[in-house]
Amino acid sequence: MPPTLASLVHHSALKLTVRAGEDRLDVPVRWAHASELADPVPYMEGGELLLITALKLDAEDPEAMRRYVRRLVGAGVAGLGFAVGVHYEDIPEALVDAARGEGLPLLEVPRRTPFLAISKAVSAAISAEQYRAVTAGFAAQRELTKQALTDGPEGLLAALASQVDGWAALYDASGAVVAVAPEWAERRAGRLTADVERLRDRPAPASAVVGGEDRVELHSLGTGRRARAALAVGTAGAPGTAERYAVHSAIALLTLTTERSRSLHAAEQRIAAAVLRMLLAGECDHARAVAGDLYGELLDAPFRLVLAEAASASAARARMEGAAAATGAAAAGGADAVDGGVSAAGAAQSSGAATAVVSAAGARPRSGPGAGRGVGGGDGGGRSTAAVLAAADPDGDLLGQLVEVVEAAAARAGEAVLVVPDGERLVVLAVDGGAAVAACGEFAVALEASRAAGREPGAGGSVSSGVAASITVEEEELVVGLSAPAGPIAAGAAYKQAEQALSVARRRGRCLVEHEELAAGSVLPLLADDAVRAFADSILRPLREHDATGRGDLVASLGAWLSRHGQWDAAAADLGVHRHTLRYRMRRVEEILGRSLDDPDARMELWLALKATAAAGE
Repeated sequence: MPPTLASLVHHSALKLTVRAGEDRLDVPVRWAHASELADPVPYMEGGELLLITALKLDAEDPEAMRRYVRRLVGAGVAGLGFAVGVHYEDIPEALVDAARGEGLPLLEVPRRTPFLAISKAVSAAISAEQYRAVTAGFAAQRELTKQALTDGPEGLLAALASQVDGWAALYDASGAVVAVAPEWAERRAGRLTADVERLRDRPAPASAVVGGEDRVELHSLGTGRRARAALAVGTAGAPGTAERYAVHSAIALLTLTTERSRSLHAAEQRIAAAVLRMLLAGECDHARAVAGDLYGELLDAPFRLVLAEAASASAARARMEGAAAATGAAAAGGADAVDGGVSAAGAAQSSGAATAVVSAAGARPRSGPGAGRGVGGGDGGGRSTAAVLAAADPDGDLLGQLVEVVEAAAARAGEAVLVVPDGERLVVLAVDGGAAVAACGEFAVALEASRAAGREPGAGGSVSSGVAASITVEEEELVVGLSAPAGPIAAGAAYKQAEQALSVARRRGRCLVEHEELAAGSVLPLLADDAVRAFADSILRPLREHDATGRGDLVASLGAWLSRHGQWDAAAADLGVHRHTLRYRMRRVEEILGRSLDDPDARMELWLALKATAAAGE
């Protein structure tokens, strides 16, 4: 406790006597100051014990003393010490009455007690209080450090709440509560999400004080331009010096935890990349051995493989695929064009997936179950809560934002998730049906809504929805492909599924496509693609040129014959011609195309070409 008037009165060496304001002796004293000015108020800060001898005061004038005392009270003076035996043998009654009337504590200072002794006593008491606060702060720092090392952020918050006699909460970059202590404060912490989001938008480091049921201090965490996390500390009143030391220690420890050492991060990156590379190469046993506690839980349950690609890479791939398809169609005029237009690029990428797609640089792996679970222990993969927060990058591009929301969702749900960026691509392994996969879907929905809003006249440039709290509409776009549920042994197949879904999303202008959509739906929507249309035009052009001369209706006849599965009578009836006429037309088709209609591949490709033409409305 800081020194008070009561502690000075009880100081045996000072021999002070209370003459007025006996009921206000518990007022803290910030300093002791001697002044003989008639009006010392301009030089006071408040909280001082003013010491006087009344050298320049008419201490016996009641009206003058009332004005004098009122000025002191208005300036926040803690008390007035009057030295007797110097200019006055006793304190004049006019001053005593004025002090009683205004409730200002008045202390009589005997002649043998110099003002310097009082100043020393106050200074010594303040120094002792500061020493106790510093000692308590160091003790709190040791306790917080111990808890951070043994129990992670959850233990640190519990220790901090005990130190400040209040509560503490940790938020991720999206403003969601990821840890709170004690548990009864969870609802209070949840009501501060909007305040945390506002704090996040300010340059770091930033802090704010929020009123309400408690006095709550918010502090941003992180060393970058934008906060990666936030700490809330709720107390009944303003924290003292010792409590302030504890809060600042917690901020430093949480920042150090979120900003993990680069060497450790780099090692985890290499492990993540190695695990994924082994899975894609079919080396499941080796992958499990390397994953250990880091990702072992993820490999024990069905997972989804997610491929995400930035717009620049997506556009480049689309142009390459389209050009390859068109060139192949023109050159081959047949099956090679379909192969090149729809799946050649995807197959080429998939074939090298086990060795080329995974790069150690930029990976964001997680720690294992040994690091703890739940609020303070991490995300089910065991990565610490603060490490999840460290991965978030509010200033990043759309791939960075996707990483942020996926990892934050996994952390809150206690799930394992493996995230490995590779240039402009991102590879994610997440638990099937878990929060990370759901967050990815919500992010895609919010992004598509944001794009739609950006295309509307007068529409805003951003949209807020769930995990994607704020997505900026920019030139950059994102496409995501999601595989069907798979296990470790089928990781390579899952990668190909995700790549196929990514390719379809890119072609359709969608943000996210699930492979199950392709498997459960019709193939016809896939024909609405420029590459497929180029193939259809290439293969059917000779027949159309023949029909344009008025020498027959080969395209319609071919369509009728294929729709009737080669049944001559039924197809001829549909066309209203004799079956011999239809047979003649099909021989002309074979002659013009140079392909036999007995070949099932030829029939399939011609049928797809006709369907693609119909889908294009030609």
